[in-house]
Amino acid sequence: MKGRGVTAPAGARIGYSKFLVCAAKRSLACTVAGVGLAASAQAADLPAIEIPGITKDVLPDTLTWNGITLLGAIDVGYAFQTNGRPLGSVISGLEFIPFTTTRNYTGQSVSTIAHGGLQQSFIGLKIEEELGLGWTAIGRLDTAFDPLRGTLSDGCRSFVENAGLPYNQQNSNADSGRCGQILNGNAYGGVSNAAYGTLTFGRQATFQLDAIAAYDPMELSYAFSLLGYSGTDAGSGSTQAARWDNSVKYRYEYGPVHAGAMFSNGGSGTGMFGTGYAFNVGGTYNGFSLDGVYTVEHGAVNLQTSVNDVAGVTAIAANISDNETWGAVGKYTYDFSSGLKGDGPGAKLTFYAGYTHIDQSNPRDPVTSANAQAAGGYALLVADNNAFTTDKILQILWTGAKYELPSGWSFTAAYYHASQNSYVADGIPCTLGGASRVDCAGSFDQGSFVVDYRFNKHFDVYAGVSYARVDNGLAAGFPGTPGAKTIGGVNFTGTATSVDTTDFMTGVRLRF
Repeated sequence: MKGRGVTAPAGARIGYSKFLVCAAKRSLACTVAGVGLAASAQAADLPAIEIPGITKDVLPDTLTWNGITLLGAIDVGYAFQTNGRPLGSVISGLEFIPFTTTRNYTGQSVSTIAHGGLQQSFIGLKIEEELGLGWTAIGRLDTAFDPLRGTLSDGCRSFVENAGLPYNQQNSNADSGRCGQILNGNAYGGVSNAAYGTLTFGRQATFQLDAIAAYDPMELSYAFSLLGYSGTDAGSGSTQAARWDNSVKYRYEYGPVHAGAMFSNGGSGTGMFGTGYAFNVGGTYNGFSLDGVYTVEHGAVNLQTSVNDVAGVTAIAANISDNETWGAVGKYTYDFSSGLKGDGPGAKLTFYAGYTHIDQSNPRDPVTSANAQAAGGYALLVADNNAFTTDKILQILWTGAKYELPSGWSFTAAYYHASQNSYVADGIPCTLGGASRVDCAGSFDQGSFVVDYRFNKHFDVYAGVSYARVDNGLAAGFPGTPGAKTIGGVNFTGTATSVDTTDFMTGVRLRF
């Protein structure tokens, strides 16, 4: 079955058009990273697993009443990080990797109860009601929350809480499109028809977010995936643009081929001031699945590090950019029971690969700070329209494999790489190189491995490890590098050209 423009689990045969209702990104959480509810939305569609010796699943397959289905996930556990920041008063999740705006690691190891190892906890509703003549009314409402605090996800608030603080006094904070909105995930409705396609309106995941959610071997895990923890790829360079408000999205499927188009008006307070448009095309054949996405965004919001914000002021600083992105993703699944992907009871081995090319430039329509707002209505104290004097080119690629057994065990390994060019920001070029400025050329690398055991379709336990490192320009600004600042009379600069961290997390996840 195809969903979100990609191949979905074989047991989830509810039809491509209906599956669109379930597509959403696990948050970028804080990031962004937001992004991922997308994979978690399939929970209600997973096939049941009967495992000898394991207590029978006591939850119903779906919690549905009159075409309205309750969806949700809770993911909590324990984490240890060799280099990071402690949990914050707003963001109680770790800054799992150093590919981050905050750049606040100070060599502190963190051992703590944590959440979001595999995905963002959320709750929501899926609407699917037959209208007759082949038409179905569809919709989705969902919001992400912090299961350790019982509060809505609010990445922007974490910047306010850490505004102007020296690096060693900060706690977890990260840019995100989830900024305290009541519905910080998806909020859309529309109609679907097998012959004419699916048309939806509202706040929706971008095609880029849909694609990486379906082709990330770690399924947008926060603890183990660059694509999950950081919303940069999902938002075509800007985390806050991973989901478009005021958007219309159309998808059409013909046999093994699917295509779609998307448009948004944007607007203040949405994470993207100008318009955006995107296209997707893809297909499946004998276990192979391929997708391509092209996206353009105008006036996207990129929060600056919180050390640039003014202490005690609720307004935040951001760079404004126009983004152009293209990407290609693919996967192949070998079913050991049939030799091809299917519904057989055998083990499955899936290989994944993807590439994204992001071009960020100064906005064609500059944004003034007066009355300008980031996602969630947070006021912008500074809106920098010259942060990309010359274009920033960011390239992201990944590969990995997942081996799944009928007994409920799965083993996943993945590798992620990102690189940026040396560009000019605010008219000042990188002349010294290395980690002297954040606009110098730099790279990021991450390797991760996860073991997961699924008792049934609703409950699983997992453990995994990840190692991630940033070099040169992508490391600049961290304490100990030449790009770090002197704050509160303390000089945090140094000669380091790289920053790394190792994460271990084990947890439990409940999905319904």
